[in-house]
Amino acid sequence: MSNHARRSTGWQLEQNASEAYEQYLVPSIFASWADQLVETGEIHDGDRVLDVACGTGIVARRAASRVGTSGSVVGLDVNDGMLAVAAEAAADASPSIEWRQGDATDLPFADEAFDVVCCQQALQFFDDPVAAAEEMRRVLTPGGRMALSVWRPLEFQPAYVLLADALARHVGDEAGAMMRSPFPAWDGENLRTLAQDAGFDDVSVTLEIGSVRYPSVEEFVRREAASSPLAEPLAAVEREVRDGLVREVEDALDRYLDDDGIVSPMESYVVTAERSQ
Repeated sequence: MSNHARRSTGWQLEQNASEAYEQYLVPSIFASWADQLVETGEIHDGDRVLDVACGTGIVARRAASRVGTSGSVVGLDVNDGMLAVAAEAAADASPSIEWRQGDATDLPFADEAFDVVCCQQALQFFDDPVAAAEEMRRVLTPGGRMALSVWRPLEFQPAYVLLADALARHVGDEAGAMMRSPFPAWDGENLRTLAQDAGFDDVSVTLEIGSVRYPSVEEFVRREAASSPLAEPLAAVEREVRDGLVREVEDALDRYLDDDGIVSPMESYVVTAERSQ
């Protein structure tokens, strides 16, 4: 086995999933996609921006660097733990970002309060995604813009197909389902219809292809677990089971191993739309 694929002797699962999310998933996945979403949303100096389901706030932080002192940025999430990490990560942001706890389907803001609303990889988790999109439209000023991203189905995410299948075999069906949950079985027309049903105009759906990189397959498995509800079921199984899981994923992902670890394509839909009136 080559050095970059060798497993370490220990496996320490993180206790704080929100901190692990910021430490592991933001640099490896979400930061580059946030840059793209902010660019697609055409955020300018002076804009009032809302980041819905902000997690640890990477989109909000990227937006703050664009709106200047005449603009403002609010990050909203239902999870207080995520918001606490977001506030710490953005302590030096200028302008300062306001962090609010709240439900995406019942936004705690007045009508027409924002110029741009962003939502990165969260729409698929809402119980009522159309209601959430309707709320995004409600809080936008006429002429305001929505920019959101949703992963393509699992078949377009090679590393996660293999990880989800391996989790189901080694840990259980529930663990496999957890890993599949970020990747809804939606196509571009589903998303276009959703935005139109919510009252948006000039809806555009594009396919964007990026990648995910980790220093090893073991770190891929460990960091994904530490940053999600998978931490508990993985911590509950025997070391031999985890080793077997990692070996299986290593073997299956051999074609994506290089001298820096593992890299694999990821595909996302990016949806932009306007509130015309």
